[in-house]
Amino acid sequence: MKVSYFYRKPIPHFHFSIERIFDAMSSYLQKQIEVERKEVPFFCDRPKNKYKNILWARENNGRINHITGDIHYLALGLDSATTVLTIHDVNFMKRRNYLRLIEPYIFSLFIPIAKAKIVTVVSEQTKKEVIKYVPFFKHKIRVVPNFYDPAYKPFEKPFNKEKPVLLQIGTSANKNLERLIEAIDGIPSLFVIIGRHNKAIEELLRTKKINYEWKQNLTDAEVREQYQRSDIMCFVSTAEGFGMPILEAQAVGRAVITSNISSMPEVAGDSALLVDPYSAEDIRDGILRLIHDDIFRENLIEKGFNNIKRYEIARIGEMYHNLYTEIASKTA
Repeated sequence: MKVSYFYRKPIPHFHFSIERIFDAMSSYLQKQIEVERKEVPFFCDRPKNKYKNILWARENNGRINHITGDIHYLALGLDSATTVLTIHDVNFMKRRNYLRLIEPYIFSLFIPIAKAKIVTVVSEQTKKEVIKYVPFFKHKIRVVPNFYDPAYKPFEKPFNKEKPVLLQIGTSANKNLERLIEAIDGIPSLFVIIGRHNKAIEELLRTKKINYEWKQNLTDAEVREQYQRSDIMCFVSTAEGFGMPILEAQAVGRAVITSNISSMPEVAGDSALLVDPYSAEDIRDGILRLIHDDIFRENLIEKGFNNIKRYEIARIGEMYHNLYTEIASKTA
């Protein structure tokens, strides 16, 4: 059995979680099946380039095709009977300008889902959102969660109660940095941000006199090092398809504060402190509790180690292997 993984064209010096996830899955599955990596030749910034990528896909059909994410439109060039489409989130459908939603709805949701044999989503929350937009294809949709990289392992360090390191992964609008900054204003800490630079956010940090470090273009190993030096993972997004930093922090042995909405309660279960992401006061109270309540914090960390067992690569790999076997048996 041979599976072709289709990826976006990589942007230099930019960290893509989708590629990291499926590269790791590819390595794991190679023990059982042959996996081939295929990158589209053109960036997806123009309709002309998307059309070229579709034509390229027609010439590069595999026995089983798996669109790993983001380039959903590629399904137009692949064999319907052998194509798996993974949808990580539908945040692109949450814009306020409804006229601009027509193109992504047709070419990133409706047609790709109609063409794919099976559609996987990374959480029950994403499944609900996809079904809301395309209810007539709900029979195709299956939940296959993400897994955490086994390179993330427990790393012991004394908790710094005097000046804890608060780690934030990501800087896009849904990451809710403005409220998080408002919440930590006045709390002695070091705020470490990993992600694309944002001048407005940096200006706010300076105005609030927040002690911070901003890091970008890190290697995977360097990202793991930031988890290891941290004391608390702050992940109070307003929307997520999954929430990988929750699991990565828990695997290292760090307490997590995250949002009580979207996919985050599903991923974290009872192993993280859930707060209202729209309330800076609630976020602040949660961070202070994690700093000062040692028993509560240690209990969450212990629960975190149990929680990540649901997302081990062997479990998720078996789900994908079974899915590919199902397709192969129907096309033999």
